[in-house]
Amino acid sequence: MKPAPLVNKTLSLQDLVNQLLTDEKLTQADAEKLITTPKGHKLANQHPLETIAGANLKEPDGTPISMASLLDWLSAWAEQAVFHIDPLKIDSLKIAQIMSFAFAQRHQIMAVEIKPEFVVIASAQPFNDEWENDLKHVLKKDIVRVVTNPEDLRRYTVEFYELAKSVNQAGGVDSDSPFTQNFEQMLELGAQGNPDANDQHIVNIVDWLLQYAFDQRASDIHIEPRREIAQMRFRIDGILHNVYEFPAKVGIAVTSRLKILGRLNVAEKRKPQDGRIKTRNTLDKEIELRLSTLPTAFGEKLVMRIFDPDVLQCSFQDLGFGSEDLSRWNEMIKQPHGIILVTGPTGSGKTTTLYSTLRELATSEVNVSTIEDPIEMVEPAFNQMQVQHSIGLEFSDGVKALMRQDPDIIMIGEIRDLETAEMAVQAALTGHLVLSTLHTNDAPSSLNRLLELGIPSYLIRATVLGVMAQRLVRTLCPSCKKPTSISQEDWTTITHPWKTAVPQKACEPVGCLECRNTGYRGRAGVYEIMPLSEPIKEQINDNTNSAAVRKQAIKEGMHSLRLSGAQKIAAGQTTIDEILRVTPLSLSK
Repeated sequence: MKPAPLVNKTLSLQDLVNQLLTDEKLTQADAEKLITTPKGHKLANQHPLETIAGANLKEPDGTPISMASLLDWLSAWAEQAVFHIDPLKIDSLKIAQIMSFAFAQRHQIMAVEIKPEFVVIASAQPFNDEWENDLKHVLKKDIVRVVTNPEDLRRYTVEFYELAKSVNQAGGVDSDSPFTQNFEQMLELGAQGNPDANDQHIVNIVDWLLQYAFDQRASDIHIEPRREIAQMRFRIDGILHNVYEFPAKVGIAVTSRLKILGRLNVAEKRKPQDGRIKTRNTLDKEIELRLSTLPTAFGEKLVMRIFDPDVLQCSFQDLGFGSEDLSRWNEMIKQPHGIILVTGPTGSGKTTTLYSTLRELATSEVNVSTIEDPIEMVEPAFNQMQVQHSIGLEFSDGVKALMRQDPDIIMIGEIRDLETAEMAVQAALTGHLVLSTLHTNDAPSSLNRLLELGIPSYLIRATVLGVMAQRLVRTLCPSCKKPTSISQEDWTTITHPWKTAVPQKACEPVGCLECRNTGYRGRAGVYEIMPLSEPIKEQINDNTNSAAVRKQAIKEGMHSLRLSGAQKIAAGQTTIDEILRVTPLSLSK
């Protein structure tokens, strides 16, 4: 029998326990245990749902009693939907304007969605409605009530209102007075000066921004000036998400604050600049951020790349290497001298692969030196040098200097020009192992790229050990993915011209709290590894045909990017749509 909803009632632990007993969701012994627990063991502001979820109990049929299951049960009782607060999808500035912080705190509620006809209000007390009529009268809108996690409600109420307060006090939200720079400067008569980058409110906003990015597993933070606002976006698992919109003045101050932290020239807004910040997250783990500014029509755009030092400790299996890929890669990197190239577009994980490889090779018996632009992550086992364009220290100059430092292994951040390519070849010819990156779409076309730069074909044959092309694909969330079937037609799209059986263990995305309802969590690499065998070397000449080279490499066992992706689909790690998204059709054959 379905219980009747209560009226204007604040649920106590006793109320919840009694109803759980009635619904046969709790045993009598566990109920008595919950009620008789000394009050000193419970936090003063802890919601009774948290007390029950934290007791690690089970239903009579053995199902664990979790916060998620309790919310589903409470939702059915109160006839209110469950709402999971995703901070990426909530406009905290507008939310804070619906009601005061004191009102929200007193009634333990928070606005989570604002529609033209109604406002969605989240609460962990679904039967307490003493505030409802007053709020409806003030807003002149209907109210739709939802149930949410009390811990999330408590945390985000404070965070959202603190952020909104800092933004308002730092620069206001006067949309009638747009502030722009450079492109269409507008004179504001009698206007106050811009917020100070060291203002405490700006400091609070920047601290929140960085911590928020760490919590959301962002790899990049974008702060982009527009005509009247500054837009903030996070890149999470390779996809950009809109996060927040600041008033233009606040965006300028936030950018200035971050430039100060990154030791950039705050006064210089006309030239691109690079810098870095080192900080710690809430787990006291060191995090490095690389800053890059770019002058745009409405001010400086700032992008911060977040580097997790744990990446250096990743094994090749963690990066996504299969057993066959790993065997081929290890065979190349164990060679005493020669050039190994990693290719792919920006953001495909090339630097991570190189760092993990160098970490594997950097023993006490060898001298590992790098020349980078800029140094991505600082690693004590390497000797790292940074390109300095302002003083004429380019990649080629760096390699020249490193050659006099008795190196065993040299990593060149990128081969961009003939001079750098010639130095890499010279280093390989004189007995050094050289690792570097190129921007090409696949492994075979890197040979044409070296020829285009001006390296003679005979030197390519003499020095290049192999090439690896790679991409990053989103992996399915392990908490919610579910089995699915794949049609022969879809499978052929991925595996052509290889003829492989349709997998039985394929999975598809679902969406849950762990992955913020995207169905994906984390990324892994797909690889195309091409060692330069003698038959392939014979095809390298001034008119090298990359299609012929690819055909020979496939004949020798090279897997294309798509076939590498197909193996991950068959293992239930990703999907056909994801492989099609990151690997162009031209690379499948």
